[in-house]
Amino acid sequence: MKNIFLITKREYLTQVKKKSFIILTILAPIIMIAFGAFIAVMLKANETQYTVNVIDKGGLFAGKLKSDNKLKYVYVNPASESQLVHGLKDMEETNGLLILAPLEEGRFNLLEKNSKLLVNDKIGFETKQRIVDDLSAVLREVKIKQLNIDEEKIVQLDRNFELKSSNVNDKSQVDTDMDFGVKYGLGMVLMYAVFMFIIIYGVRVMRSVLEEKNNRVVEILISSVKPFELMMGKILGVTLVALTQFSVWITMAILGAVFLNTGFAAMKNNLPAGSEQVVDKVDFTQIAGEVSHILLEMNVPLVIAVFLFFFLFGYIFYSSMYAAIGSAVDNETETQQFTLFAIIPLMIGMYGSITIINNPNGPLGFWLSIIPFTSPVAMVARIPFGVPVWEIALSMFLLILSTFLMVFIAAKVYRVGILMYGNKATMKELWKWIRN
Repeated sequence: MKNIFLITKREYLTQVKKKSFIILTILAPIIMIAFGAFIAVMLKANETQYTVNVIDKGGLFAGKLKSDNKLKYVYVNPASESQLVHGLKDMEETNGLLILAPLEEGRFNLLEKNSKLLVNDKIGFETKQRIVDDLSAVLREVKIKQLNIDEEKIVQLDRNFELKSSNVNDKSQVDTDMDFGVKYGLGMVLMYAVFMFIIIYGVRVMRSVLEEKNNRVVEILISSVKPFELMMGKILGVTLVALTQFSVWITMAILGAVFLNTGFAAMKNNLPAGSEQVVDKVDFTQIAGEVSHILLEMNVPLVIAVFLFFFLFGYIFYSSMYAAIGSAVDNETETQQFTLFAIIPLMIGMYGSITIINNPNGPLGFWLSIIPFTSPVAMVARIPFGVPVWEIALSMFLLILSTFLMVFIAAKVYRVGILMYGNKATMKELWKWIRN
């Protein structure tokens, strides 16, 4: 244990003292935010205001098509239709000509058939759909008036049925759309955190082992410590590095959220036209209160405990596999044929967890949560919805046994492979190393 502790300390300090680690830890969140802002600016730069001339032959749409910063309607005299049609291709400031037929005897099908949109350049799908929606909204009002139906009755007619479900085994549990959304979101966040942690830092363990092997540093280290101690120290050291990095990022995220929250009022002034009213109608305080209430109704200590357990044991399980792969090959190109054995089970667990959200207690969810190869991601995705204690205990027990078994197998491969050079490892040779 003393040697493992010393190697863990060495691996940890070696990683965190690197300038690249410090710079990446601090700049990574900033780079991500800057990248998101760049994408938003790029999308905003691609937005242009389309100008469409409108010929309303029946006067039905007069003054009812509203312009904004994305689409501008310009009503023109119907008498100039022929001139505008022939001259549209030479108009630079006008992108299209919308010709609306008159509504004859309430025959909306003829109005639709005889109306058309002419353009002198390619028009985006979103813009065309916007024109269709604007026309449909006007016709909807006309139809309501013709049928002499009260607008409030239409609202009631369009209102969805809200159904609450109660668990007969837990009278306090009432599932709503908000409740489902919060649990689904929490499950996805926890699942992706475990998945990304294992992939990113498992590969880091593999590369670290491969680097020491190629530099022949491992030959010196093996003379003082056992291969198993070296492997475990490296795994635990990278684990502490990852936890340090995650802690910094979480702290920065919390501080950033608090700081950005103060600028919410200013942000509303920069929203697209019409969005201010939408934002004003949304009671963010109420939504935050409902989300907090749903989270507090969960067994928070159990959720955190399960997440941390599968987070750490899942990482040790797969990192042992990555360490064995790094010791068995001579370069990163050769790792590709073996890393699939680590990536595929995780992918199955991740994508399988997305499908089990609609039935967390179904057979797929159960088996993905029990099998050690997929349980680190599947169980944390299910835990917000509530999982029977015996399933959690069984999954933990199997993962612990599998982790010790994987460490044992990886140590056998590591012991032989770390000193092998110039010999491409095969599955047959790996099996021979494991048996001996």
